[in-house]
Amino acid sequence: MSEGIVIYTKPGCPYCTAAKEDFTSKGIPFTEYDVTADPAVKEEAISIAGEAKVPVIVEGDKVTVGFGGG
Repeated sequence: MSEGIVIYTKPGCPYCTAAKEDFTSKGIPFTEYDVTADPAVKEEAISIAGEAKVPVIVEGDKVTVGFGGG
């Protein structure tokens, strides 16, 4: 996994879009992985989150599942 913030997303997810817009508006760079594009990425996100839900936001040792606004 790369350093910095990683967001696991899927197309059409309003919470994923909101999370990305929040980080972008704050000038915080992140790496996005689409869980629908690669089964291995999906399994990685489930492994990290403990459930099949997006967005999964990884900030160092902190993992957040879902997004409720910044």
